[in-house]
Formats: sequence, C-alpha cells, structure tokens
Amino acid sequence: MTFLGWLTIFGFAAILTVLALPLARYMAAVYTGERTFLDPVIRVPERLQYTVMRVDPAKGQDWKAYARSLIIFSLAGWLLLYLILRTQTLWNWTGLNPQHFHSGTWNVMFNTTSSFLTNTNWQYYGGETTMSCFSQMAGLTVQNFLSAAVGIVVAVALIRGILGRSGKSLGNFWQDLVRTCLYVLLPISFVVALVLVFQGSI
Repeated sequence: MTFLGWLTIFGFAAILTVLALPLARYMAAVYTGERTFLDPVIRVPERLQYTVMRVDPAKGQDWKAYARSLIIFSLAGWLLLYLILRTQTLWNWTGLNPQHFHSGTWNVMFNTTSSFLTNTNWQYYGGETTMSCFSQMAGLTVQNFLSAAVGIVVAVALIRGILGRSGKSLGNFWQDLVRTCLYVLLPISFVVALVLVFQGSI
C-alpha cells in the first residue's frame, strides 16, 4: 500500500476518534431530552410530527409496548416498500417511472424489501436498470434512512434498559424515532452532502 493510502486510513481513523466524543455528548443530550443547539430550528417540526402521528412523547413505554411499536412500524414499512416495488409498472402513466421498468419478481422484491428494512441493503439487480425513480426515491431511500433510525433507537433502548436494570421504562419509541431522524440523521446527512458537493459530486 502506498504512503497516501496509509495516510488516508490513519486520517480517517483520527477524524472519527476526534468526532466521537462531541457526537456522543450531543446524542446523549438528544435522547435524555436536554437542550441542543438545533432546538430552535427543529423543535417546531418535531412537535408537528408528534401532532400528525398522534403521539404523546411524555408517555413512556415498557419493553413490551416499545417492542410492539417497533414491530408495527417495521411491518408497515415492509408492506409499503414491497407494495411500491411490486407495483412499479403501474406508475408508468404518472411519470414516476419514465424508463418504464417492469416490476421485479416476487422473490427478488421480497429479498430486497427485507434487506433494506434490516439495513443490509443487499441488491440482486442493477438499481439504475431495474428500479424506477419513484421506487428508489420513495421506497429504497426512505428505508435507508428509517432502517438506520430504527437501529439507533434499538441501541438507545438497550442502553436505557441496562442503565435502568429493568424494562419498565425504555422511553417512547415514536419520540426516539422522530428525534433520531430530525436531530441525528438529518444533520449528519446535510453535512455529508455538503462534503460530497465540495468534493465535486453531483
């Protein structure tokens, strides 16, 4: 390996190490309800989300209610993504499938849906020659975001369970999900997008 290759690896590791502590402190503040620097910008959309979802974020859940919410959310996401992928051909007339791609077979779409829901994102096809714009935008990209959020939320619930030494109150799944998307994933995505644009990405 060249010197530049080693430098890239060590530089990447150094950046991650330096960012780990402030990111950990920020995420701890997000999940404990402390004030963050993004509150003035995100607090209103957050409250709006709770109103639309009819969720009371102050109402805690035990491990059974938390797990039930997680399973219901994941099952609904699976069904919606599978429906989008299997009905891809029907979207031709709307302009959402301008290449007129056919829907994949049930087993390939079952596998794709399951893999994107579990954040493994295994693709047994060429995305640009198989999936329509709508399937990628409203289906796969949304699940990329939400499956990462669910993974983070599960880790947060596990930490709360260990700290509390019981499953009596793990917080509120819906609040954790909304806060993960708005306070963690969205800002990181924004910063990474700026870096990619700076590097010349389209």
